[in-house]
Amino acid sequence: MTTQTQTLRAGKNQVTFKSFGVDLVGDLYLPDDFDPNKNYKTLVGASPFPQVRGQIPATYGPEMAARGFIYLGFDYLGMGDSPALPGEYKKSRYMFRLIENTWDAVSYLGTLPFVEEIYGLGVCQGGSIIASAAVTDHRIKKIVTVSGMMAADAFQWGDRDIADQTIAAANASKQKMYETGEADYTWPIVLNDTMTREEFNALGIPMSDDTYNYYGKDGVAGHGKVENFTAEHIGDQPMQSLISIAEHYADKITQPTMVIYGTSAATAICSTNFIDRLKNNSDVRAFDEFSHVDFYWKPEAVKASCDAAAEFFKQ
Repeated sequence: MTTQTQTLRAGKNQVTFKSFGVDLVGDLYLPDDFDPNKNYKTLVGASPFPQVRGQIPATYGPEMAARGFIYLGFDYLGMGDSPALPGEYKKSRYMFRLIENTWDAVSYLGTLPFVEEIYGLGVCQGGSIIASAAVTDHRIKKIVTVSGMMAADAFQWGDRDIADQTIAAANASKQKMYETGEADYTWPIVLNDTMTREEFNALGIPMSDDTYNYYGKDGVAGHGKVENFTAEHIGDQPMQSLISIAEHYADKITQPTMVIYGTSAATAICSTNFIDRLKNNSDVRAFDEFSHVDFYWKPEAVKASCDAAAEFFKQ
């Protein structure tokens, strides 16, 4: 075993693994009765945009470890404690790199001698990341998506005028950064670290109140409450974050798949359209009582999703 492996203990362990030649930082959650001589079903976690590992991974990691699984949550390239590439900027989550980061996370888990099988568990944008990664990574044996944003999000569940404004601003930001060589964190029509609930609701964005409950300055996991988290992100981000491609590859996914979502959520269509396109062995858990963001943090919603995922992964 490597030195890093030898120091692993039950509970949360900070680890690093290589992706794009740099060290990504993650938290590896191990069951309370962890024994390095035994084998464990292991989950690679994927979080919502714009999260760092102190948010969904810090909620789902302990929950899945308590159910007997190993769980890896990590900061993607350029996020949290993970560096950007040389010459690039922090606070960016570019969709195609998130997929490759996930492949490298799977490779890292494959080096651990106590890992039996590797599964994927993605929430919100993480659902699309996991599903997209699984299309050509059959080391991932099963996947679960929770409130999955499985398609080109703003085009499907949001307002097209807002999407076009966001794209125009992102295009301008990319041009500005190319010409100046400096980071541009100007991203309109999005929650920032200082907005009040009323200011954010006034933007007319779907599920704004639900979003503010979690990410707002008065929310449960907003700026200042989670280490390294900020709603501020690189200005050209929407050019990739609006491309969530999993829905369009759904019929190519061969692994058993579970889709968990709230029927009343504004984003329910992102799950139902994905479900309609699946041709594999799939399971659906639809909850009338939970919203999109409820699955991020509300104890009863997290319990429901983690119980369902654990049951599915143990089959």
